[in-house]
Amino acid sequence: MTVTVVVGNPKPASRTLTAATLVAEGLRSDVAPAVIDLVSFGAGLLSWGDPDVAAAVRTVAGSELVVFASPTFKATYSGLLKLFLEQFDGGTGLADVVAVPLMLGAGPTHALAPDLLLKPVLVELGATAALPGLYLSDRTFQEDGAIERYTTRWRPVAAALSSKAADHV
Repeated sequence: MTVTVVVGNPKPASRTLTAATLVAEGLRSDVAPAVIDLVSFGAGLLSWGDPDVAAAVRTVAGSELVVFASPTFKATYSGLLKLFLEQFDGGTGLADVVAVPLMLGAGPTHALAPDLLLKPVLVELGATAALPGLYLSDRTFQEDGAIERYTTRWRPVAAALSSKAADHV
């Protein structure tokens, strides 16, 4: 199984990256996730044809499980993540990918943002987004047990969905 983490935080090596990696490892502890930290692409995300961005798109599209992670900006996901998602074909760009929407924020005000804002875009691109989105406190996620509770609950579902996607290909 191929597992990938896509992080749309404008700060490199962010808490968002840490949280997304922990979620990916919790859902599939047997596989080290590939990590795509979108901030590293810089202006390459602003145009079509950048070879590094194209390689990242191929990695994501070929993955079985992808955690798409963003901090909460203005009540939604980051522009970096939006620019990256624009690189995928509508309806088919994420076909056979099990997508997990993950967002971090300072408080519970935007707790529904992963499901209401990020998940529909992933589905529009063809992803299977059957797992609920996860919203984490950016200050307490490493101590509050939320990642462990989520991954313990949804690990069997992610594995079953990923197996179906692999069998379908």
